Amino acid sequence: MRILVTGGCGFIGSEFVNYVYQNHPQYEIVVVDKLTYAADEFSIPSDVQLIKKDICDLTLEDVGEFNYCVNFAAESHVDNSIKDGSPFVKTNVMGTYNMLELSKKCSNFIKFVQISTDEVYGDLDIAHKGQSVENDRLIPSSYYSATKAAADELVVACTHTYGLPTLITRTCNNFGDRQHNEKFLPTVIDSVINNREIPIYGDGNQIREWIWVNDNVRMIFDLMLSEYGIFNIGSGDTWANMQIVKFINRIIERDVKYKFVADRLGHDRRYTLDSDKLQMYYKKSKLTTKSLMQYLKEQLI
Repeated sequence: MRILVTGGCGFIGSEFVNYVYQNHPQYEIVVVDKLTYAADEFSIPSDVQLIKKDICDLTLEDVGEFNYCVNFAAESHVDNSIKDGSPFVKTNVMGTYNMLELSKKCSNFIKFVQISTDEVYGDLDIAHKGQSVENDRLIPSSYYSATKAAADELVVACTHTYGLPTLITRTCNNFGDRQHNEKFLPTVIDSVINNREIPIYGDGNQIREWIWVNDNVRMIFDLMLSEYGIFNIGSGDTWANMQIVKFINRIIERDVKYKFVADRLGHDRRYTLDSDKLQMYYKKSKLTTKSLMQYLKEQLI
């Protein structure tokens, strides 16, 4: 069986590649990545085939037939999408479309897995909802989340019209090693270690749900083998940004430096996921193996 992993040199994509490589060696892995600033070709095993190419330009001749496509490839930084949304439209929408078209051409194709985000549901404070469920209306707030929502709809349409077997996973914020330093947690950890001020958007009361990246990729792989449709992947590990700062104060036994900076345009206040469907799949077993606070202790003590 061949698994084509797009964006496989990125943070979450490379964790998925390493998880499959180490735990399921019967699968042949082919990685496609155009190696933007957020990718690292040395984050995957050296004997995994790497095709350095934009998914918008990829052809079946480049990769050969494959049985699964797991599409991690995406422009993902919200601030960048506010400055210029065009790369997000290209990669997240047109790139997904191209991968769906290539998957349709494979003779023994099993499943297309679209890696999505909780941000497609929009701000729960605006929606006056407690948690997002899989059949909620998508109300994205940024060009990033809007292009991810558009990609999800392309996947749904491809299944409806062409019968392509698909799975969409919508996950909460990931944390773990090798995450790019532009993201919130690496910025926090680096600031604390180097005794610099942590930049906090707005009032710091934005609420996010966090999951260890290794748990996320394990669940993606499990669902890839057996499920179809849409699955939220959440942990219930939910924190406001300022709560994270206060927790760090306790574990390092001193007050960290921080400063409030101008809030992001259209900044959503809260995302939290209803993961009951996922919990039923795992039959009430524990979903996650490491909490955000455990991870911060490991990094800072």
